[in-house]
Amino acid sequence: MPSAGRPSGAWLKCLLVVFAVASALCVSGPALYWRFKKGFAAARSRSSSSSSLPGCASCVCDCPPPVSLEAIAPGLLNLSVTDCGKDDPELSKEMKKQFVDLLTEEVKLQEAVAEEHAHHMNATLLDANKSASQYQKEAEKCIAATEICEEARERAETSLRKEKKITILWERRARQLGWQDA
Repeated sequence: MPSAGRPSGAWLKCLLVVFAVASALCVSGPALYWRFKKGFAAARSRSSSSSSLPGCASCVCDCPPPVSLEAIAPGLLNLSVTDCGKDDPELSKEMKKQFVDLLTEEVKLQEAVAEEHAHHMNATLLDANKSASQYQKEAEKCIAATEICEEARERAETSLRKEKKITILWERRARQLGWQDA
């Protein structure tokens, strides 16, 4: 028998079903609404077009004629490739070079870029090696300091053990002579 403070399992299931249906309607409701609305509008237009007059009036439009490319950029259509760069001496000199010369120049440029890249990489590698060497020296210093501290700790432990033995010996002698722990 369910308690008065807790809802029963049936109520909980019913509440979950209502929540699921409401969520589904909220998510898919607008899409279904527009689909049905378009469907009804299409059906209405089909039925009204069959009953209307055979022809409709043409639309009156005051649109300007389309702008031509010549009007946008005059002289653009008259350009030819042979006229390109004829007034520029450097460009005309470049255009007269042979294909092999151009390829040779491109290879030289690629070599220069590769050499510069290699130089940069060598400098970076040298800096990395210097940093690594410095870190190695610092690590060796730390290891040496740690070893010294460990040796000192071991000596201190040995000394403490000796002192404890001596203390125990003196305490025994004191007890034998009548000393009592207060």
